[in-house]
Amino acid sequence: MISLRRTRAMIRKELLHILRDTRSMYLALALPAIMLMLFGYALSLDVDQIPIYIFDQDRTPQSHEFTGQFRGSRFFTTLGDIDNYKQAETGLTGGKVMGVLVVRTDFAKRLLSGSQAPVQFLLDGTDSNTASIALGYARALAAGYSSQVRTEYQIRHGAGKIKPPVDPQLRVMFNSELKSKNYIVPGLIAVIMMIIASMLTSLAIAREWENGTMEELLSTPLRPAEVAIGKLSAYFLLGLADMITAVIAGIFVFGVPMRGSVWLLFLSGGIFLFGALAWGLFLSAITRNQAMANQLGLLSSFLPAFLLSGFVYSIDSMPLIPRLISYVIPARYFVAMMKGIFQKGVGLEILWAELAFLLLYATVVFFFLTRKLRMKIA
Repeated sequence: MISLRRTRAMIRKELLHILRDTRSMYLALALPAIMLMLFGYALSLDVDQIPIYIFDQDRTPQSHEFTGQFRGSRFFTTLGDIDNYKQAETGLTGGKVMGVLVVRTDFAKRLLSGSQAPVQFLLDGTDSNTASIALGYARALAAGYSSQVRTEYQIRHGAGKIKPPVDPQLRVMFNSELKSKNYIVPGLIAVIMMIIASMLTSLAIAREWENGTMEELLSTPLRPAEVAIGKLSAYFLLGLADMITAVIAGIFVFGVPMRGSVWLLFLSGGIFLFGALAWGLFLSAITRNQAMANQLGLLSSFLPAFLLSGFVYSIDSMPLIPRLISYVIPARYFVAMMKGIFQKGVGLEILWAELAFLLLYATVVFFFLTRKLRMKIA
């Protein structure tokens, strides 16, 4: 039977320890904000302002009009005009530009005669993802200009303006401006909470063993569950403060819209935080060395949360083995909940399965934690 009096005393002991260790407390409170600022501003999936050269061999009003599609696009930044392929090769090899638009000498002649006018777009494929996106942008601009020229040609020859058979009317839901920060920041909060929670508690019991205070603690009437709850409760308050800071920064600093329930956000966040703290405490219990506990905490929290949670990389596009492993990563489910609550405004009718897994994870980890502590006490 858990004693409320003993548990309360354990919580008070841990809180006093945290308050006495002011440097660690300030670091724990400041680190989420620092990580959020660094990752939030530095990590961006928006691909625009791609630097290019323009090699216009034709130098006619028609070629100038075509290259103007690239000069005026927000997706490309023209760093200058060149007059030979040697400059193009130097720019691509040296990394100064990522692409070179080449317009042939017979561009206007072919265009006015109704023939196809080939243009060349040289791309640096070192960064394959950005190169693929840049290629899509270039094709879209060329297709738009081609459609405009075709329409003008048909009008000049009396065919009139022909409407396309399909009129696509596109609407982007939930993130209409396609800002990557609206996608990154909610998932980033989940990743930061996983890292911070594991770091907070991964040293708690290992430090007790190294300082020689664990023997004194074991000599008290405290039960394993009371030790676990006492330590978890104190760090839970600190982790909750970190979470509130991260959420406020996401909404008011980065301007990420909050469309869902705040109560559901903090309910799921509290369960996730409890499970992550319990995992860190479990790692601390199985190791009596702070360095080892810290390394295990980072290895089991940062890498899985960053790579296998769907925070940046799509889980559906991963190979089979990593995709299967991701099903046991709690950050995967909390990232899904954060994105659903922030961006889509969905509730438990959609996110109940993710919340159920987080609850199951927290329960299982707490069970093994108390069992490990019972073995230590025995």
